Amino acid sequence: MKYLIVGLGNIGNEYQDTRHNIGFTVLDALAKASNIFFSEQRYGAVCEYKTKGRTLVLLKPNTFMNLSGNAVRYWLQKEKIAVENALIIVDDLALPFGTLRLRHQGSHAGHNGLKNIESMLTTNAYPRLRFGIGNNFLQGKQIDFVLEKFSDEEQLVLNERVTTAIAIIKSFCFVGVQQTMTMYNNK
Repeated sequence: MKYLIVGLGNIGNEYQDTRHNIGFTVLDALAKASNIFFSEQRYGAVCEYKTKGRTLVLLKPNTFMNLSGNAVRYWLQKEKIAVENALIIVDDLALPFGTLRLRHQGSHAGHNGLKNIESMLTTNAYPRLRFGIGNNFLQGKQIDFVLEKFSDEEQLVLNERVTTAIAIIKSFCFVGVQQTMTMYNNK
């Protein structure tokens, strides 16, 4: 079985370790823990993680967040992966910091990365793991907030939540989205 695991973020050092790049952060942690390395390929940084008969193609799009659909569509087609075997990891302002919520489909909820993926795939029926980044910002300062690095207080919790996100990814690949949702959502 083959899966496409996509972490959304923006390329460039100025965006590294920001709230908006939590998808990249999760995939970097998975790659580091698995001793695998990303290489620059078409539409993104890619590596393969193989475990117990499963192949996970990890993708960090280099198309910037708002154009992530190009990369997702390309790698689904290239690797011949069904859309239900793709998992998009994305930041979510509507969830409290550290909350993880897996969904098998849904709306883009105003997230431009998901909006572009939905447009390029012509469906919203793809799994996504929403990683809560909170909404502790003044009115009109949303962009500044998502492009800031995590606070020292948040950093204390971040590693544990990233580890849980990795467990969700693996569970998604081994037992499926429904059982993984039951195991991890609202925990």
